[in-house]
Amino acid sequence: MIEFARQVRSLAILSALLGVTLATSTGPAWAQSPAAAGQQESQPQQTQPATAPSASAQSQTPPPTAPQQTGAQACPAAPSGSGGQAHPGESGQPAPPSPCPPQAPTGAQNPGLTDKQQKNAQSEAKTGFSKDRLFFALPNFLTVEDTDHLPPLTAGQKFKGQARSIFDPAEFLLAAASSGIGQARNSNPSYGQGMSGYGLRYATAFGDNVIENFMSSAVLPSLLHQDPRYYQLGNGGFLRRTRHAIGRLVLTRSDSGKTQFNFSEVFGAGIAASISTYTYHPEQERDASTVISTWGTQMGIDMGTYILKEFWPDLRKKFKKGGQAPAAADATTSPAPATASPRPVAPPPPPAQTAPPANSPSP
Repeated sequence: MIEFARQVRSLAILSALLGVTLATSTGPAWAQSPAAAGQQESQPQQTQPATAPSASAQSQTPPPTAPQQTGAQACPAAPSGSGGQAHPGESGQPAPPSPCPPQAPTGAQNPGLTDKQQKNAQSEAKTGFSKDRLFFALPNFLTVEDTDHLPPLTAGQKFKGQARSIFDPAEFLLAAASSGIGQARNSNPSYGQGMSGYGLRYATAFGDNVIENFMSSAVLPSLLHQDPRYYQLGNGGFLRRTRHAIGRLVLTRSDSGKTQFNFSEVFGAGIAASISTYTYHPEQERDASTVISTWGTQMGIDMGTYILKEFWPDLRKKFKKGGQAPAAADATTSPAPATASPRPVAPPPPPAQTAPPANSPSP
């Protein structure tokens, strides 16, 4: 009995020692350090991959609704050519009031311009040059109508723009016509007649045009930082616009937009006259009087050209109106809306006559 008790005590001691050993090696969850517990909590639990929702579940899921716009949100951009305003009468009903303020039309999105004029305004805003032509033939690329927010021209752009104008096919035809007139008038008799005389006159006329335009619209404007473009006034009376065009001979804009004396025009024409007179003109005409005469003639031609450039938009509108008057009248004139005739009102039915009762007492 005593021996059994000793064995039980020995087993209890061994069990206690084993329990203490296990407790110190692993320990229960409450006995672990806070750092170990935090690491276990930070580890993500492994879960089974979520399965894709079935087709029936997707069909039952309501689609997300778009948030409603409020007055505090920004107004959407207006479509091109609409000017941001609705035109009443297109659908037969007045347009509802828009919460957005009307947008002012720009030069590239002006509803009052035709498609060609809008493209011209877009070209001016992008390249600084126009695509217009005088009488729909002569190049008028250095004349701008939309004078707001135009980029300044670099020296390379000034040379490229002038070369584009000078070597346009219409300029060759203009020099040919001028040479023909000189041949008929026998100007510069030393050139003679025939094809050789006409060739000399053609080369002289075209050379004078090239030198004068490059000097006054490319070389000196690049050196003096002046703008060679002509800015149309476009509004006001005839005298005011004529003064503006004539004043362009002596006043111009700088690349920074300031008004300056037009050194490029005045001295460019004089330098060109000197070069042409003392290089390829007849020897008997190589003197100062020829230079002054050529310079004055060129300034007069430029003055007339500026006046024509100023009033060309008005002439262009008249030409287009004259050629499109019947079509415009048919397009703009709409028949008056037919008013519905009043429906005939049916007369009211006569009052119903009541019959005497059948069993009325005799008097």
